[in-house]
Amino acid sequence: MAEVQMIYVSRPFGFDAPTLAGILIGARANNLRDGITGCLICRADIYIQLLEGPEAAVAVTWAKIRRDDRHVNIERRVFRPMTERMFPDWAMRDDPAQSWLWSQAEVDKGAADTASEADLLAIFARVAQSPG
Repeated sequence: MAEVQMIYVSRPFGFDAPTLAGILIGARANNLRDGITGCLICRADIYIQLLEGPEAAVAVTWAKIRRDDRHVNIERRVFRPMTERMFPDWAMRDDPAQSWLWSQAEVDKGAADTASEADLLAIFARVAQSPG
């Protein structure tokens, strides 16, 4: 079965620590079950998530994410075949992106919307190389 890598960007709706914890707990349990790995970069103004795994499982997860009312302005930005996972040991790594991503003003001006596929992949490569 083909493996794919997908990145989407969204805005949190009702972001707080309990909401984030709920997202991560659910994602980790479901992803372990479905053979998906990945990373969620999250803060009060943006979510950027990378999912990787079997194409069918990623498609089902993407459909659930699109129905999840904890996100708004959900946009899939990358969907590609892959041969090697960036986060093979993480059902769902999380990174708060407090200071190294875009500023809130840059996000408000559309930094995530104008970022290229290479830019988005580089963001996750940076997280994958940092200690978890």
